[in-house]
Amino acid sequence: MAATDERPARERLISGPGILLVWLYGVMVVGAVSRSAYQIATEFDRAPLAYTLSALAGVVYGFITYTLVRGGETARKAALVCCAAELVGVLAVGTWTLAEPSAFPDATVWSDFGMGYLFIPVLLPLSALYWLRRARTA
Repeated sequence: MAATDERPARERLISGPGILLVWLYGVMVVGAVSRSAYQIATEFDRAPLAYTLSALAGVVYGFITYTLVRGGETARKAALVCCAAELVGVLAVGTWTLAEPSAFPDATVWSDFGMGYLFIPVLLPLSALYWLRRARTA
């Protein structure tokens, strides 16, 4: 297995930078799901849109983590679609929170382009899209 193109697609998704992506997405799953679950359970009426969007982000992060670990061409394509959707979500919610802060009385994972999460929510899909395109099977 000397050349990258000879390795199975599963292995290519979780080798090198792919391992870092799996780890970062895993951390984001825990952060987004645990935060939103607590907020939905205790104060949902305060900011239902924000908490629902955070829960949705956690589900998306979970699916991307799963597809990266699963590997294969179908999983890679599904991860590409989800990462693109994630990026659109981050950009839309980030812009929305800057344009109309009153719409979000409490922050979401994607608020201000992920500033509360060190901008990882905007950088992660960009990195993942690059990696997934690079990992494409020959």
